[in-house]
Amino acid sequence: MRADAQRNAEKLRAAAAELFQERGLKVPLKEIARRAGVSHGTLYNLFGTREALIDEVVAGLAADRLGEAAGHALSFEDAGEGFAYYIERVCELQATDPAVADVVSGRFPAAECLMTICDQTKDAATRIIERAQLAGAVRPDFTGEDLLLFFGTNALLARAVADTASDTWRRQVAFLLTGLSTEAAQEPLSVAPLTPPQMYEVMGRLAGTP
Repeated sequence: MRADAQRNAEKLRAAAAELFQERGLKVPLKEIARRAGVSHGTLYNLFGTREALIDEVVAGLAADRLGEAAGHALSFEDAGEGFAYYIERVCELQATDPAVADVVSGRFPAAECLMTICDQTKDAATRIIERAQLAGAVRPDFTGEDLLLFFGTNALLARAVADTASDTWRRQVAFLLTGLSTEAAQEPLSVAPLTPPQMYEVMGRLAGTP
């Protein structure tokens, strides 16, 4: 890559990182190019697609933040406290970083690195759930798909109330954690959990992905 192309690529990465974190991963590419001070065509010439830009700019940061949340949750001696921490931390990330909210929701299935992070997030969530269930802290019929679906709806909630009641997610998390206690599971639920394919389809629909 020529020196001028390298400079333009760095400008675009910096502008994309700022706008993705400010407004989420669906921000118009023309606005990214405008903030970087380059043409729309230059962006396409250097990165090709939105998904390629997302994978290069967002994937590593999202993986670090979500991985840190999972790792810390698994380090709790009390598995129930680790489970509660994980849900609260991911929901907080969704409320404060629109890019991470979009990553957890799986909004861009063509972004390969991003979808790998989604799979890693699901695997980590399942481990955290099963650990808490073995400790008797979480009802036994709650699944990783259930949690990712909750994260998907929380992302929509966080976006909707960002300018009016940005802490609303905390109330929803409190209700969820109360309902997931083993004391609350008096009778089995009448509806089965989503399968992984169903969960990803529903998440895509929630995120507005065809």
